[in-house]
Amino acid sequence: MAAPIDAGIVRRHAQAMGLADLGRASIREIKKIVDLVEKDTGLRFIRMEMGIPGLPAMQAGVAAQIEALKMGVAAAYPDIQGIPALKSEIARFVKLFLDVDVNAEHCVPTVGSMMGGMATFMTVNRMWADREGSLFIDPGFPVQKLQCKLLGHDYFTFDVFEHRGEKLRPKLESYLKTGKVSSILYSSPNNPSWICFTEDELRIIGELATQYNVVVIEDLAYFGMDFRKDYSRPGQPPFQPTVAKYTDNYILLISSSKAFSYAGERIGMMVVSDAVWNMRSPDLLRYYSSDQLGHGLIFGAIYCLSSGTSHSAQYALAAMLKAVNDGQVNFVDQVREYGEKAKVMKQLFLDHGFTIVYDKDLEDPIADGFYFTFAYPGMSGGHLLSELLHYGISAITLDITGSDRTEGLRACTSLIKRDQFPDLEARLKQFQQDHPV
Repeated sequence: MAAPIDAGIVRRHAQAMGLADLGRASIREIKKIVDLVEKDTGLRFIRMEMGIPGLPAMQAGVAAQIEALKMGVAAAYPDIQGIPALKSEIARFVKLFLDVDVNAEHCVPTVGSMMGGMATFMTVNRMWADREGSLFIDPGFPVQKLQCKLLGHDYFTFDVFEHRGEKLRPKLESYLKTGKVSSILYSSPNNPSWICFTEDELRIIGELATQYNVVVIEDLAYFGMDFRKDYSRPGQPPFQPTVAKYTDNYILLISSSKAFSYAGERIGMMVVSDAVWNMRSPDLLRYYSSDQLGHGLIFGAIYCLSSGTSHSAQYALAAMLKAVNDGQVNFVDQVREYGEKAKVMKQLFLDHGFTIVYDKDLEDPIADGFYFTFAYPGMSGGHLLSELLHYGISAITLDITGSDRTEGLRACTSLIKRDQFPDLEARLKQFQQDHPV
């Protein structure tokens, strides 16, 4: 039976975009191709390529942002360090849900965690002229490496899957002892594999960061979304695991896009420890007016990148955080749908000959959440992606995430509606029939 989409349509759009190998295409490039193919064919894709929230925005934020706009804040530049109410609520949130005390002055709103990462690379990676850049504990979000490339920074990377538990220590130290690493970056829960670091692993990262004086950039884009534990109760354990328990050398990037479904307003949080904020290095004077990292971060990087963050969106985030901090809204309950859909979708793939690539979190089965990874026997990731596009199914390859598992793809559960499950099942069934193992 022929695939529902003619291969020539996909090929034509890929060639028009100059993409010789879809396996190396970026997330946004895959999205563009799918947009064009959908328009040409009228076929509704099973869209798993982008990590776009698929749930309604938290209403506390919407109401507060509307009210702020009515108050006239759109006519005034925001303070680049953030409005006081938001800074205070960020600090409260970190205390209540991570059990970590932070200085509200060092809690800064950013234009999404993407900007937070960029500003961090622009400062931390420029503190030491004799160091080369970031160490990415992969697999990870590919755009963060692109940011480093755009800044002209080198970076190191390794796939952590074979180096979990105590095996993480020698692997991590093998890079740090070169003296070339300025920062360590990872996400937990992880994009794309959905592995979650344990307290022991975070302790290892923290201890080595302190020993070698490097800054840990902890990307908490999926805050509280390891649904195997309940991280939803303010001020009560268990708390979202964090490296901030084990080192003073940390910067936390906390997104409002996934946990609060507020992606469209592009607002995130950057939380800088006192120790990192007050770090000094004469090498910073190559780029900034002060040798203090915190000063360079605010009055150099953030000032030049965006002159601050959307004024009204700051009021929205402050209101959402206050509702969560006060226990009026359970933000974790609002996003459990992602895990429930992942459980169904993974089983559909398994039922039709696919395998889960990152299937274990140490000895435990991988959690059901925002992402999962899959493969098909005998196919590389690039080949599998190209074939699935002809069946109206999109994803991205693990190749571009720093993974060693080149046969795999990453699927995001967020945009799939439950009424699409029958279509997904039918297309996977046809794919299996057309590609017998």
